[in-house]
Amino acid sequence: MKTFKSHINETFTSELPADPILENSRRQVSEASFSYVTPKHTAKPELIHVSPELLETLGISEAESQSEEFLKVFTGNEVLEGTRPYAMCYGGHQFGNWAGQLGDGRAINLTEIEYKNQRWALQLKGAGPTPYSRTADGLAVLRSSVREYLCSEAMFHLGVPTTRALSLAVTGDQVLRDVMYNGNPEYEEGAVVCRVAPSFLRFGSFELLASREDAKTLRTLTDYTIKHFYPDLGAPSKETYLAFFKEVSERTLKMIIDWQRVGFVHGVMNTDNLSILGLTIDYGPYGWLEGFDYGWTPNTTDRQHKRYRYGNQPNIGLWNLYQLANALYPLIEDVEALQAVLDEYKTNFETQSLQMMRSKLGLFEAEESDLKLIQDFEDALQMLETDMTIAFRNLSKFEKENPSNGLKLIEDAFYNPDAMTSEIEEIWNNWFKTYSDRLQKETLSDAERASKMNGVNPKYVLRNYMSQLAIDDAEKGDYVLVDELFNLLKNPYDEQPDSEKWFAKRPEWARNKVGCSMLSCSS
Repeated sequence: MKTFKSHINETFTSELPADPILENSRRQVSEASFSYVTPKHTAKPELIHVSPELLETLGISEAESQSEEFLKVFTGNEVLEGTRPYAMCYGGHQFGNWAGQLGDGRAINLTEIEYKNQRWALQLKGAGPTPYSRTADGLAVLRSSVREYLCSEAMFHLGVPTTRALSLAVTGDQVLRDVMYNGNPEYEEGAVVCRVAPSFLRFGSFELLASREDAKTLRTLTDYTIKHFYPDLGAPSKETYLAFFKEVSERTLKMIIDWQRVGFVHGVMNTDNLSILGLTIDYGPYGWLEGFDYGWTPNTTDRQHKRYRYGNQPNIGLWNLYQLANALYPLIEDVEALQAVLDEYKTNFETQSLQMMRSKLGLFEAEESDLKLIQDFEDALQMLETDMTIAFRNLSKFEKENPSNGLKLIEDAFYNPDAMTSEIEEIWNNWFKTYSDRLQKETLSDAERASKMNGVNPKYVLRNYMSQLAIDDAEKGDYVLVDELFNLLKNPYDEQPDSEKWFAKRPEWARNKVGCSMLSCSS
């Protein structure tokens, strides 16, 4: 991979303090941003899938991607000449409680490259233990790896800020996992995903240093982050640090607004799982809304308190930003200025959320009545279990001169249409009449409005049952469906008539199936 090697440009390990201990033993690591660690050799690695688009983005030729060296490097069996893999040190709040040091327990960063003026970090997930693995083995299984590989690329093509995935491979090793944490562990096929992002720094990277009152390393890390990822903010100063926090806040909000727009639920928004660049990171127990439900969470660990439910994601984003504000306070020392940024998040959420929902309903000229129209629509969606993706997508077919046909357009979204009562039907028909009246104030034709709506309301999303079907096949050595879904989700807003079977409600068999409705942090 001679061409690819010429792009290597490591800054993280050259500009930030390293853990002086080279032994790969579980321990507390202080005054350091990372520990050097070598990936674990795998028994019989085999590439399942590689993203052609990311190959091009990273400057890797197709020929290089088919080489033995590519296979070895991106499964952890060979270290690129001139590089030293490492695991990052960070802490975090998990489910609202400070957990102390966490770190890359099953992720190992291979290197950084710079290509066409864009910086990328390459990271293997499931490549073996690190000093941050605690009692775990640092490995990943095929099940969770398929989910991460497909979802991160699907999110990118949905227009949601995200980390990405270059490759998916099986290792030939067997990995013991208790998927539902119920005392019934089983051996599963091991796998490795190569994640790609400008940086994998998290809120928790800053929190851990502040919690240890390590102001020196905190300043070094913040200066590094601004220099490489927020260079327009200028030289380090209190004003620059505040501007940095403000931009992180704005990026975080944009990401969450996009989550809400497409119906994505992250499932585990701990502060160690929030990117300092405002990217969706760490695809664990995620899911897309099937029935529209603000109270839904895909995470079995969160079923009781539902902290990370769909409707609470914007609030958790704010809560996490409060923790980041506390971490950056030693550099800024201005409570009022930090609070002003947090208050602005609240205001911006109200504004941006309303604007996003207007776009989903095809409303492009603001009216005061819009908020009530949106709320009434959301209330109606929850009267019967109604598929979010199908309902919003089919709404684009509504003709403003024909409101009586509205309910017929979205009846395919009802999971139990037989439960429709005359009262619910009347509520829906009244809403469509109001919607029709509201659309009369728009200047766009029905066709123009439909086109715009279909640009924000995806037709295809990675429903959990779709992932599970691909996983079931992959576990039998059949990777055709992985490739089919990968390609389907590259164009989520297009009609794709040959793929219409994926524009469908969750099948009943998947309602309570593990992997389709119930997911743990090991999923």
